[in-house]
Formats: sequence, structure tokens, C-alpha cells
Amino acid sequence: MPVEAGSKVLILSDGKPGHLNQSLAFARLLQLDYDLVDCRCRSRLAKAASYLLDRLGVRTPALFRVAPHGRQYNAVVSAGSETYYANKVLAARLKAKAVAIMLPSGYRLDFDLIVAQEHDRPPQRTNLLSLPVNLAAPNPQGVVEFGAGQESVGVIIGGPSRHFELSYDQLQQQLESIFSLFPGADLVATTSRRTPPEVEALVASLPFRRSVLFNREPVNPIPDFLAHCQTVFVTGDSTSMVSEAVSFGQAAIEVLPLTPRVADSKILRMLQRLEDLGYLHTFDGSLGHCRRKFDQQSILGTVWPCA
Repeated sequence: MPVEAGSKVLILSDGKPGHLNQSLAFARLLQLDYDLVDCRCRSRLAKAASYLLDRLGVRTPALFRVAPHGRQYNAVVSAGSETYYANKVLAARLKAKAVAIMLPSGYRLDFDLIVAQEHDRPPQRTNLLSLPVNLAAPNPQGVVEFGAGQESVGVIIGGPSRHFELSYDQLQQQLESIFSLFPGADLVATTSRRTPPEVEALVASLPFRRSVLFNREPVNPIPDFLAHCQTVFVTGDSTSMVSEAVSFGQAAIEVLPLTPRVADSKILRMLQRLEDLGYLHTFDGSLGHCRRKFDQQSILGTVWPCA
């Protein structure tokens, strides 16, 4: 993997975990040292102005606030509309590369490198890498311990969103099917910040060996599940959770389908693409045994260092 000796990047954070985690994954997958600083537009008017000034090629630090940082970086890396304009301004001042994570819609696509997701339907450009997943670099923390010599099965449950409804009855049937398919296995489960209380109560009532309920225990055992389980079930409401599942560990991935609110959402496009490529199976009562993993590290290595 072509990584420059002493490479260091400046990561701009807009405070949103889904954005920041992808920028951090970029650095970690490429084994780059980094500094992390907060970055915000000064106001809604400043953010609106940033689109216009970017189109005009005008770059001024007056539109954003950024925490103090160093001066020697190979690249400025960020995700989220609060950061894209600042990314270009700072990269120019630091004589570094500008790297945008996710498609920077509304801004000129003249970054040195853009790492976008296929489900956002990005244009084909020489400076754009299109991936079927979000960037992810899970790091097991030992939140859940697993014994040796027993088959382990993990269940990761999200919650309702603007794209999906989470049906209590449907999920109950799915969980009952999982217990039937794996008698005697070590079954563990976790929920997310979006999981409704009644669903967490359902999970707590079932004979999982360990249930990590986010609203009672706000920790993240997902990397542990992926590192140790032979099969992992994950609800199909979160691009982040699905991306981690198909990119890390050795588990066969089963997606628990939810009821879509939108017929052609980007998450549905993502799930279908990953299933077509053999990275996951949509759970229908049977198992697909899909263990193929998307090698994000190797693919990023083909575009870094960016020209």
C-alpha cells in the first residue's frame, strides 16, 4: 500500500459521528497520522455564501470557524457540507491536498480526491473514487467477551428512519427464526440510539446470552460482534452498520429487511448492490452464507497518495 513516510492529515469535524467516523476511517485504513479539529460555518448565511463563493473560485476563511491546528500536512480530509468549503481554503493555505469524503453536492468537484458512495450516484471523474459502502474502520474494544469453541451469532438492531419503518411484529418473527436456526449457539444482540423502547424490551425478553441495549448501556459492541461471530444479522436501516458488517471480520452477513417508506431509497440501492456482489444476503428465513468482505484498505491504497 503506497503510503508516504511521515504522512499526516488534518481532519475537519462537523460534530456528526456519521461524517467524522468516515474521515477517521480514511486515515486509519491508510495508516496515516492525523490531527482532528472542529470546523463550522459561522452562520447559515455564511454556509449559503460558501456555495456561491466556491462557484466563483473565491476562498476566504471569513465564512467558517476552525480550531487551532498545525502547519505541516499532506492533506485536509473532511465529510459534511459544513466542512467542504473550509477544506479547500485550508488545503490551499497549507499547500496540502483537499480530500472530500462523501459526495460534496452543491460545491465544485475540484477536490484533489473525492471518496463517494455509489448509492449517491456520483458522476464519473478522474478525481473521484466511487465505493459501494461507507468508509469504515471498526475497532474491537472487548465490550462483549466470547468464549472459544462455540458458534457465535450476533444481531444488530437499528431503528425507524425516514427510509424505513421498524415493525415490532416483523422483528419478533425474524428473531424467533434466528433462534430456531441456531439452537445451542451463543447468541448476542445490540441496539442503537434509534431503537424504540418497546423493541429494546423485546430484545431484553429473549434468551440472548448478552444484550447490549444502547439506551441503558451506550457502548458500541458491533466491532466485537464482527470480529468474533460466525454469522451476523443486521437491520437494513443504516448504511454505516451495513458498511462495517461487509468490510470487517469473517462473519456471514444477513440483512433483516424492514418496511421501506420510499420505493427507491439510497439505502435500498446500496443493499441490492451489495447483495448482487455477494457481500450479504437478505434474510428470508434461510441463510445465504455470504462471507465476502469489501477490502477498503487496498482500494484506498490505489488512490493515495493522490496526484
